[in-house]
Amino acid sequence: MRKYELMTIFPLEEDLSKNGIEAVRTTLASFGAEIQSEDPFGDRDLTYEVKKRNRGRFILFNIKVNPAKILEIDRQFKLNANLLKFMFVRVDE
Repeated sequence: MRKYELMTIFPLEEDLSKNGIEAVRTTLASFGAEIQSEDPFGDRDLTYEVKKRNRGRFILFNIKVNPAKILEIDRQFKLNANLLKFMFVRVDE
């Protein structure tokens, strides 16, 4: 298992962001990932328009997951309509 930071951006609407966050948690759990922390970064302006939105709710997840599972998690996240953008960054130990 390796450590990763997962930066996510959700819509500002409360119900959409809650559904999106819950879907991310469920997807990570289904692939055996451990969520070590979940840090809200607040609502911020986006540099460019994403899915016709100029602002988003940023949340940083610190996770431990098998590196072989990242590609499949990526595919599942792309199917989540309530997840505007996401990025995995490997953390060096």
